[in-house]
Amino acid sequence: MELLYDDINDAINDIYKEASSYAIKGIKDNIGGPFGAGIIQKINDKYKIITISRNTVIGSKDPTCHAEVNAIRLACKKLNKMTLEDCILVTTAKSCPMCLSASIWAQIPTIYYSESYDDASESGFKDSAIEEYIKGNNKNLINEIQLNNIECKKPFYEWNNKEDKIQY
Repeated sequence: MELLYDDINDAINDIYKEASSYAIKGIKDNIGGPFGAGIIQKINDKYKIITISRNTVIGSKDPTCHAEVNAIRLACKKLNKMTLEDCILVTTAKSCPMCLSASIWAQIPTIYYSESYDDASESGFKDSAIEEYIKGNNKNLINEIQLNNIECKKPFYEWNNKEDKIQY
């Protein structure tokens, strides 16, 4: 039987503990950075931990394998759905802009986090620099160029005219 929590704080604290431990093991084994995350599903007035994940960027050599993205991918697979509107993301540190966007795309309504962008930046991560870029500052971070091409409109035309599309 799977554990159902009456108090969300108990579920959050269990994720913080397990995700932090999992992240530490990942650091020691050169799998990833100091981040862990979990997904809680709200079922009526109870809470169920669906998955706990860690950052696997180093081991996978994939810069998108942040703990939150890994947790979202696993939860969607486990729940067999592409939205998590009945779930809560719990992460050991404030989600970077990529993970925040992934959470929004997954329709997760609430994120609980422990450590701040400043904490991540002090450890050498780019969270604050990316946040500044999004605000319109730090223009030297990356060079974005829009170069329109008519071929790129065709998939949008196809999508817009698809009668049985699944909007996400």
